Amino acid sequence: MTAAVVVMVSELAKRSDKLGALIASLPLITVLTLIWLHLDNQPSAKIANHAYYTFWYVIPTLPMFFFFPRLLERWSFWPALAVFVVAMMMVFAVFAVVMKRFGVDLI
Repeated sequence: MTAAVVVMVSELAKRSDKLGALIASLPLITVLTLIWLHLDNQPSAKIANHAYYTFWYVIPTLPMFFFFPRLLERWSFWPALAVFVVAMMMVFAVFAVVMKRFGVDLI
């Protein structure tokens, strides 16, 4: 089911950048994960924690989606993607350190 969502988003993105991005931005994978956790009889606390931490993990990734198109203007796809991934990891690490000061332990 999850693979079908990825294929659907890829196919939609081929036809419409905006529609593909809209569908990709929806938390479909998270919703599917919450459903699978529930069907696997995981405790409510575990399911709630998954949703809670997903919120915090999304925040530091958002700036990278703004910068990735600019990287593609300068470099080809693979170097731009590599810089994107490394930069996202660095932003996440800094974000985790900052959030730890506020009592949110992400790592």
